[in-house]
Amino acid sequence: MAQPGGHPHANAHPHPHGHGHGAHGHGPAGHPPQPAPWSLLRLPLTARLGTAIALSAALWAVVLLAMR
Repeated sequence: MAQPGGHPHANAHPHPHGHGHGAHGHGPAGHPPQPAPWSLLRLPLTARLGTAIALSAALWAVVLLAMR
C-alpha cells in the first residue's frame, strides 16, 4: 500500500486493537450488585422536597457570597 510521499508501508508488525475485557480478573459476570443502605427513591416526598430546598438555599448562599 502506498502512503503519501510514495513510501510503501508493509504491516509486518501486527498488534491487537482490542482492550481485553478479561484483563482485570473479575470473571465473566463482573462485580455483584451491592444493596444500597438507603435510596433517594425510598425517601418520602416531604423529605425529598426539604432536601432539595435546603440544597438550593445553600447553593444560592454560595452564589450570593461569591458576588459580594
